[in-house]
Amino acid sequence: MSRSVRIYVGLAVLIALSVLFLFSVVHTAAGASRPSQRKLSEGHRLAQAWCQPCHAIDPHMAGVFDLAPSFQAVADRNGTTALSLKVFWRTSHQDMPNLVITPDQADALSDYILSLRRN
Repeated sequence: MSRSVRIYVGLAVLIALSVLFLFSVVHTAAGASRPSQRKLSEGHRLAQAWCQPCHAIDPHMAGVFDLAPSFQAVADRNGTTALSLKVFWRTSHQDMPNLVITPDQADALSDYILSLRRN
């Protein structure tokens, strides 16, 4: 095989691998931005069990509870992200009970809260 043919074959392989890599990144990012209905239901169930005594956990309930911000208000804050919520779950807070929460539960609760975002 001549040198120029090897260069073209190598270039073709490199382009094909680049396309596959980009496709996997886009596919992963798209899947990460849309949690499953099962995961949202699990997050809602956990919120009802753990959070509802102090927080309004469902949309359009703002102002019903005065003890803590509604999940709608938390979701609408500019700095609220999946990462910021996961850090919050792992941090002690003076006015909140210390929850022992698994990574899957943290993901489900975070996804549920973020699903309430209005903007």
